Amino acid sequence: MSEFQQRAHELINSGKQLYTAGMLPATSGNLSARLSDNSLAITISGAHKGFLTENDIMRVDINGASFDGRKSSAETLLHTYIYHRYPSVNVVLHPHSINSTVLSKFCKDNLILQGYELLKAFSGINTHEYSMQVPVFENDQDIKRLATVIDEYIKKKEVVHGYLIRGHGFYTWGKNIDEALRHVEAFEFLFKCELKFQGSGL
Repeated sequence: MSEFQQRAHELINSGKQLYTAGMLPATSGNLSARLSDNSLAITISGAHKGFLTENDIMRVDINGASFDGRKSSAETLLHTYIYHRYPSVNVVLHPHSINSTVLSKFCKDNLILQGYELLKAFSGINTHEYSMQVPVFENDQDIKRLATVIDEYIKKKEVVHGYLIRGHGFYTWGKNIDEALRHVEAFEFLFKCELKFQGSGL
C-alpha cells in the first residue's frame, strides 16, 4: 500500500467515525493529511464524509493545486495555511458538529476554555489550570480572505489548537490522525460543556 493510500484510508475511517458521532452531516466538513513529499491527501469537493472511498480522496500540493484536475474541498486553503504555519502538523480535520455550530453563534468574541480537566487532552497542556482561547471567525465565502485572516491571528499566538467559524463548525489538527481525532473529541466535549453552562444561566 502506498503512502497516499495509507493516508487516504486513515481519512476514510475518520470520516466514518465522525459521521457516526453526528459531526459530519450531509456533505459537510473536510479532512486532509500531509504526505512525506509535502503534498496533501484531501477530500474531494461534495463527497459525503461518512461514506468515503479511496476515489473521494485526491492529492494537492502544499498550496492547494490539484494533481489530477479534480476539485478538492472548497476550503482547501484553510488546510494548506495550517500546514504552512505548523510544520509539525500532519492532519487537519474540520467537523460540523451541532455543539460547535450553535456555540459559535453564542460567542460574541473568542471562546475561553478554562478549569477543565479535559484540557489535558491537548498536546502540550498538562494541567487543568490552563486558559485556552479558541478564536471565533466570521464565516466568509471568500476562502482565501478567510484563510488570510485566520493565519494573521495564528501567527501572533504561541499556541492555537483550533478555531471556530461562526455558524459553520470548527477546525483542529495534530501531528498524526490519532492526535487530531483526540483533539476533535476533546473540543466537542468542551463545547458541549460550555453550551450547558451558558444555557444554565449561571
